[in-house]
Parts: sequence; structure tokens; C-alpha cells
Amino acid sequence: MRQLSSLDAQFLNVESARIYGHVAFLGIYDPSGAPGGKLGGPEVKALLESRLHLLPPLRWRLVQVPLGLDLPYWVEDPDFDLEFHVRETALPAPGDDRQLAETVQRVFGRPLDRGRPLWEIYVIHGLEDGRVALLTKIHHSVVDGLSGNEIMGVVLDPEPTGRVVDPKPASPPAPAPLPRDRAMLLRGLRGLPRQPLRAIRSLPTTVAGFTDLPGANALPGLPTLSHVYSRVRRTLGSDESTDILEVTKARPPKTPFNGPVSAHRRFAFGSLSLDSVRQIRRDFGVTVNDVVVTLCAGAVREWLQERDALPEDPLVAMIPMSVRRRDERGTWGNRISMMVVPIPTNEPDPAERLRRTHELLRSAKERHSALPASLLTDATAFIPPAVASLAARNTVDILSRTRPPLNLVISNVPGPRSSLYCAGAELTANYPLSVIVDGVGLNITVVSYKNRVDFGIVGDREQIDDAWSFLEGASHALQELENLKRA
Repeated sequence: MRQLSSLDAQFLNVESARIYGHVAFLGIYDPSGAPGGKLGGPEVKALLESRLHLLPPLRWRLVQVPLGLDLPYWVEDPDFDLEFHVRETALPAPGDDRQLAETVQRVFGRPLDRGRPLWEIYVIHGLEDGRVALLTKIHHSVVDGLSGNEIMGVVLDPEPTGRVVDPKPASPPAPAPLPRDRAMLLRGLRGLPRQPLRAIRSLPTTVAGFTDLPGANALPGLPTLSHVYSRVRRTLGSDESTDILEVTKARPPKTPFNGPVSAHRRFAFGSLSLDSVRQIRRDFGVTVNDVVVTLCAGAVREWLQERDALPEDPLVAMIPMSVRRRDERGTWGNRISMMVVPIPTNEPDPAERLRRTHELLRSAKERHSALPASLLTDATAFIPPAVASLAARNTVDILSRTRPPLNLVISNVPGPRSSLYCAGAELTANYPLSVIVDGVGLNITVVSYKNRVDFGIVGDREQIDDAWSFLEGASHALQELENLKRA
């Protein structure tokens, strides 16, 4: 048995009839080089069957502690059924990108069955040019971005012919039966004395980093606390810039996508040239992440302008960051932190928008680097497991109806520069889908792959009337920066 961390459990606690805690990847494959030119359910199941022993999280099933006395546990599912997790569907051929997105957003908008391991793969046929899509859903309580990449590294191969993997044990031990409620109740009672100790141990970390916790800037008195914090830092000799103060005190303006979300999603996907992004990075002396966030800021600015809804103040974005060390690879679960930072959506000049993005992200990183890696985990440890679920949902609901702590999520995940293959079929693009919650109805996640940056836009269906416009805006923003350098 393996107990979830308090942060892992939060991705379960936030779920409701309208909010889901799973993430997904939409992989587009060219099966022409695969054996028989096919990639379907049988091929995917055969591949997974041969590698499941290398993928423990795919066999984990959630077991709750009665009465919520302690954090839940993962156990190996004694009734694991691979057939349940791999499914096939099809578009009316030849299906275009918008038809594919319609299918994906419907499938993505369904919760995962908590009575099974929390993942599913949908093999989608009927795409143009004989392509096949694989939509992989997995719960965020199981993996973060880097551990999700570890799973991908086991499933996918660097060569179309595959690779040698560690063989499956000849006689693997049978999984133990699921623990009974009484046994879990006793385990929960034994764990009760540890909960106050867990909170006490996390107290120094949480107090020191309180002003940097996602959502803290929406609380009354935070500007005063930030001001005092900054004065103390300067008194102690810290070189605190005005940009860091701006990051600390940023308050999000209201936008059309900052209300309570519905149960339905909109999804759009597309790609831009990674070579172009890298050239802009070199030309302007910034980072790839600076360019990507600037493209997102330009896209959101254009979308809001078209709807006469662009605020005068900059929007505030949450940017997830991995804090997983090299020696923590293979430990699964979540090792993440968050930067909450303003993005210059109010800046009309594209070059100045890139410069401001670079300064704001640099300041946020400087501030973030001084924080303990365990901040989010330690902060969630203060919430007793018995009330964590109710507290998480009520907090998100209240903030969404008053003044949300941020406007959107932007995530940029570096990926491989060389081709990957699934059962001999080449992965040509890899579009991410991520989480939205009440008050934050827009998520832009970007994954680099080969010479592309693949965008996945997820929004609330009731608040986002057209998700494809964000992709057009990102393309326009890239073109603006390219034109500036040519001029």
C-alpha cells in the first residue's frame, strides 16, 4: 500500500460534478510504418500488456479511509482489467481537426471511475490521411508533468522497431485482495496522532511562503502583508526589485472566463514552429519560456479585444513548475510548485510585451527559487483529511463567486526533440489537455516535440465561445515578433 500525499489528495478533493482532476494527451500517429500499417485497440493493448510490470501507477486503485480519517491509499488492483481501460471509437471519415476536437472534449469531460485505476486510453480512427489518435486520460493525483513523461518514456519507443525492455516476471505474485473497510478504519485511527505532527512540521515552510501560495493574493490584508514582507527583506539586505513587488501584489481583473465552470469543456489544438520560437529567443536575448508565455499573452489579449472585454490591468496567470529532483524519478505522485505572475496582456507593443514578460518571469523565478520545494505539499498538510474534500470545493466555489485569485493557467512542458513511436506508428504531434476549476475557466498548456510547440487549449464551454481563436492569436503574436526582427 502507498499513501497519497496531501497534495496528491487535493486533486481528488477538488472534483465535483463540474470539475475534473484528470489531465490528458492527444497523440496523433502515422501508422503507415507500423506492422501491417495498423494502430488499433489490439496493438495498443498488446504493447501495454508487455510493459505493465514497468508501470505501477497504471495498476493502482484508490482505497479510501472510512470517515475520511486519513489520506487515501493506492493498492494494486486485484481485479485489473486492461480491456476496460483501452477503448476504440471513430470519426466519420475523413475526420478533420474540429471534428476530432469535438469528440475529444466530450470524452475528456467525463470523470474517471474511482472503482478502477484512474486512467483510460481511447483509440480514435477515421482521421484524415489515415492517421490515428490516442487520447490518454490519467488522474493528476497519480502523476504530475514529469512523472507523466516517465510513463510516456516506457510506453513509447525511440525507434519504429521498438526496443528491448525488462521482461515480465515469469511468476509474478498475485495482488493482495482489497483491504476491508474495518482494516482501513483501524489504519486511519492509528494515523490520527500523526496528523497534528504533520501540520506542525509544515508550519515554518507555509508561514515563510504564505504570500506565494496560489490564491493568497485574493485574501484580505495580503497587500499589507506583502509590503511588510518586502520591507523586512530589504532591511535584511535582500535586493528586492519593483518587479518582485509587482508579482507579489498582482490582483487579477475580471474576464469572461473567471466565473463558476460548467460540466462541459471546449478544446482546441494546434502547433507553431519551435525553430521560430528559438530564433526569437536568440534575437531578443530571452528564454523559450518567455517567448511561449508572451505568445499566450498575445493570444488572450486578441481574444479579449475581439469581445470588447480586455481589462486595463494585466491578467494574472498560474504557471506550474516541477520541483522533482533527479533522485525522485520513479516515485510518481506530484512534486510541483506554482508561480502566480502577471502577464502583460495590457501591452499593445509586441516587443515591449516580450520584454515585460521576461522581466516579470525573471522576478517571479527569483522569488520562487527562495521558497522551499515542499511549499504546496506542506500548505495542504494543514487541512485535516476528514474535511479536506469539502474545504477544497467550498474554497474554489467562494473565490469564483467573489474575486478569483488568478485568471488562467499557462504551462510550458519541454518534450523530446526526436521522434517517438507507439507499436511502430510514429507520433507526429502531442497535444495536452489540463484542468480548469471554478473561477479559472481557461488553461493553455504547451508541449514541445521535435521542431514544434503543440498547444492544447481547454476552456469552459459556457464561458469560452470559441477556443480556436486563441490558436489564431498565438500565431499572430509569433508573426508580429518575427516581423519586428526582420524590420
